Amino acid sequence: MKIVGTGVDITEVTRLRKAVEKWGQDFLSRIFSQEELENAKTRGSLPRPSSIIEVFRSKEGRGLYQHLAGRFAAKEAVFKALGDAKLNWKDVQILNDKDGKPCCMILNGKGKSIDVHISISHVKNYAVANAIITQKT
Repeated sequence: MKIVGTGVDITEVTRLRKAVEKWGQDFLSRIFSQEELENAKTRGSLPRPSSIIEVFRSKEGRGLYQHLAGRFAAKEAVFKALGDAKLNWKDVQILNDKDGKPCCMILNGKGKSIDVHISISHVKNYAVANAIITQKT
């Protein structure tokens, strides 16, 4: 397994929260895919909320800022690891595998010859992620 790139990013949870409060669904839809947002909604304990903004505004949704800040940091780490891959935000999708571990998919065809390994962590006001890109054998 040959490593072809690494990247790391740290995101301030408060900064992401302010962006969501200022730009709402427009911001979220520009950065995250529908599947990522649907996955995030399941993190709250609201009974089937109608929108991600409704979840964020709830008391139960406060941890979602950390969750999405971690996903945002993971996307940034992937961009850094890939260098000049000319990807947009939605080309990099951060979900969870069957065991709950964060995983990354590159959706525009640029991920055919690589594997992306990510790790995400967060505490209070910071989320950090790293990405390691390996060449498929």
